[in-house]
Amino acid sequence: MGSCFGILFRICTFGESHGGAVGVILEGCPPCLEVDIENIQFELARRRPGQSQITTPRKETDQIEILSGLDGNKTLGTPIAMVVRNKDQRPGDYAEMRKVFRPSHADGTYQVKYGIQASSGGGRASARETIGRVAAGAIAKQLLFKESNTEVLAWVKRIHDIEADINQSSVKIEDVESNIVRCPDSNIAALMINRIQEISREGDSCGGVIECVVRNPPVGLGMPVFDKLEADLAKGLMSLPATKGFEIGSGFQGTLQKGSEHNDEFIPSQDGRLKTRTNNSGGIQGGISNGETIVIRVGFKPTATIRKNQKTIDSEGNQVDLESKGRHDPCVVPRAVPMVEAMVSLVLADHFLRQRGQCG
Repeated sequence: MGSCFGILFRICTFGESHGGAVGVILEGCPPCLEVDIENIQFELARRRPGQSQITTPRKETDQIEILSGLDGNKTLGTPIAMVVRNKDQRPGDYAEMRKVFRPSHADGTYQVKYGIQASSGGGRASARETIGRVAAGAIAKQLLFKESNTEVLAWVKRIHDIEADINQSSVKIEDVESNIVRCPDSNIAALMINRIQEISREGDSCGGVIECVVRNPPVGLGMPVFDKLEADLAKGLMSLPATKGFEIGSGFQGTLQKGSEHNDEFIPSQDGRLKTRTNNSGGIQGGISNGETIVIRVGFKPTATIRKNQKTIDSEGNQVDLESKGRHDPCVVPRAVPMVEAMVSLVLADHFLRQRGQCG
């Protein structure tokens, strides 16, 4: 039901944070695509816990196992099953919280909806679930690059109230990966890292904003009226844990402009693609990609689990004091960069196949 995403390029993820494994089944990937398996592992390494002093200390190698769907490194056109075993499980860290609802976490709503919840960690609400998305997203990225030379790249734009002014057209993956906070501006990145560490020492957490660009996207992706490309991008990205905001193009800043200021004027093009003088639309007009760079921003809230004492209730409605234990990111944003890229890639790959099936 709620664990599957996509129409033609479709994923179904499974597993809990402290269960035996997490993974994904990917259906609809075209046959004979040469998959760089090392690249899948690279993307998972960007997402994994314990990668730096500003992430959770949980130690997981997140080694991918591909169980089906490939012959060597070529896709067969059949379902691709991928799994990652959980190694560093510590269910005991959550013993005191099995009947206590952590503020702003999914414990309470899961209990009310299902009458039961995972007894340790966040279960399906944990960001560990995103392993399957990142693995499948890595294949989607490779499909898009092979078929249309499309690049999907994201970075950290803001941590707490520290924001970087990034030249979107010049950022490379090497710039993003040059520091542990994944901000291409090294000077601002140092300030961001210090802020995360400072807030972590207080036993608190913070959030931020990730910016993502899609360079050289296929033209014509998206369908009116309920399958608009930005609508599916919003759904995919807002399904990620801790997301609270989505913008495309000018976003909310565009509401401060007049139409004469915001409209993207068309200019002559020699390659059959629509070209605009500005890109306030963020590469999508009328719900359909126009070929200009797609520009997206996603807001992430502060990590819900903090070490500070908080008031909450238990499963019987009694008020209790909670001081959370366990291992948690003081800021989820740096590790969420590959998650954002994965979801954007999955949406684009799905719409690419739908467009190809419709128009040939």
